[in-house]
Amino acid sequence: MSDIIQLLPDSVANQIAAGEVIQRPASVLKELVENAVDASARNINVIVVDAGRTSIQVIDDGMGMSETDARLAFERHATSKIRKADDLFALRTMGFRGEALASIAAVAQVELKTRREDDEVGTHLSISGSRVLLQEPVACPVGSNFSVENLFFNVPARRKFLKSNSTELNNMLAAFERIVLVNPQINFTFHSNEVEVFDLRTGSYRQRIIDVFGKKINQDLLPVEVETTVCRIHGFVGKPESARKKGVHQFFFVNGRYMKHPYFHKAVMSAFDRLVPTGDQIPYFIYINVEPGDIDVNIHPTKTEIKFENEQAIWQILAAAVKEAVGKFNEVPPIDFDTVGRPDIPPFGQQGPGVPMPEVSGDPQYNPFKQDYLHHSSQHVPRDWESLYRGLEQKVDQQAQQPELFDSFETKEESGADIIAEKSPVHYQYKGCYIMTAVKSGLMVIDQHRAHMRVLYEKYLQQKSAGTGTSQKMLFPEVVQFPPSEVVFLQRAMSQLESFGFELSDLGGGSYAINSVPAGIDGINMVNLLKEMVGSLADETTGHGDIAHRLALCMARQAAIPYGQVLGNDEMENIVNQLFSCSNVNYTPDGKLVLNILPQREIDGLLG
Repeated sequence: MSDIIQLLPDSVANQIAAGEVIQRPASVLKELVENAVDASARNINVIVVDAGRTSIQVIDDGMGMSETDARLAFERHATSKIRKADDLFALRTMGFRGEALASIAAVAQVELKTRREDDEVGTHLSISGSRVLLQEPVACPVGSNFSVENLFFNVPARRKFLKSNSTELNNMLAAFERIVLVNPQINFTFHSNEVEVFDLRTGSYRQRIIDVFGKKINQDLLPVEVETTVCRIHGFVGKPESARKKGVHQFFFVNGRYMKHPYFHKAVMSAFDRLVPTGDQIPYFIYINVEPGDIDVNIHPTKTEIKFENEQAIWQILAAAVKEAVGKFNEVPPIDFDTVGRPDIPPFGQQGPGVPMPEVSGDPQYNPFKQDYLHHSSQHVPRDWESLYRGLEQKVDQQAQQPELFDSFETKEESGADIIAEKSPVHYQYKGCYIMTAVKSGLMVIDQHRAHMRVLYEKYLQQKSAGTGTSQKMLFPEVVQFPPSEVVFLQRAMSQLESFGFELSDLGGGSYAINSVPAGIDGINMVNLLKEMVGSLADETTGHGDIAHRLALCMARQAAIPYGQVLGNDEMENIVNQLFSCSNVNYTPDGKLVLNILPQREIDGLLG
């Protein structure tokens, strides 16, 4: 019997490795731009076509490569970043495994033009599917020019499962943002289909954040700064009023590398306990610097997960630094009235010219303890005062008599029609959150916010499908700012937003003017509403894939009756009746339970 174990060819091994390293076009962009940063580039230009499906080009003015290095760079485990195993614990570069270029060349057609400053001519290299097609001298500027075309051309299954162009472009922009935010000393540009998306000039960390996410974020940033023997932490956190449920920008960087860390995320959010509503998120941009030997970045192919030696200590330092930033800048809402629009009242004694002092008249002889005043005041009491309160006793008796509950209770499950037909006409609101009403089989408890959200959700979708929705013009149009990664989704959903009643005007640079909004959603912050709606489109974990469903869900969530609002019996009756006319009375559009019925037998058991 012959042997069955054999070594795989390098081309097959590279394709297997590429499955972990190169997952989508955003992975190619990340690896190439990080290599440019490691090469000490001062200017990095990114050009993509068709969201990276057709072409991804990264041009830098870094140190470049020699002819031998250019050829060797596409071999597996060939790197200039480390020499021995101990170097893994002293990393100061973005890359170190030497797998990125080999993985890219295995699943795409790659061209490289590179030259060092000391060389007169550069090197032109062409590779397709790990096979070198061409290597020759070429005249080119100092630095490197990588062009990756036809990604996954030899792996059709991987290419078929790529998402839409808007989704892939959003992922590329997200990967690009993670690099540019931590490298403000480098000039970056980003072009998509010959349209300039980013043109970022060198500056401070704060300026880079503003350039990426818009000028309006500047007023929401609080600086965080602390330096200890364990680590140095600096960056910015958002003010409490900048909290949102979706679409917030949250970034952790360690030694110039982006990371995801749920444990440190809790440290930041702990500083905002009782300052923001439950479920809302605060934007933050936190930069952590530690000794390279105190962390391990070699635990995941994407290098976004990092292990810390002093994780608990850093958690405490981070939480204290954020709390200090919030308290230092007095961002806890004070107990005071709003001074915006308050009239300018001059101090007492500074009357303007021509304004007379008001005259106050009174009886200087008044003394409430004298008998004549007591006798005089009693004369104003009508003699037949009892008649004014006639009939109140009957009303009190009627209110004290509770409506008769059902004489018998059935243990079988009731249908929606049975419940709405046999429910009690009197409802009770518990702690401003729940509507409680008696039904034939027991006590029904309804979450008022979720119930109203279900009602509004179906109402908005029905108005959209029937074309009966109306919009109202805003007296003073508001301006909302979106980062380029969200503008992609906004443009995709623009027609749907118009069908709901929104009218937006493109002001350029990611800014849009809100000219009209759907009628009937007064009292809502339209800027936050639109940001949450667009953020829900970028969130691939949202349940509904249909754009209309996601937009209607965000509108319903914002416009629904909030927790804590006191309702009258007629208002509660109206919500209950509307709820039971919906297609699904049990769950909200995002799958949360709306109501529950406590069976009569369990109630009897509690007291029996």
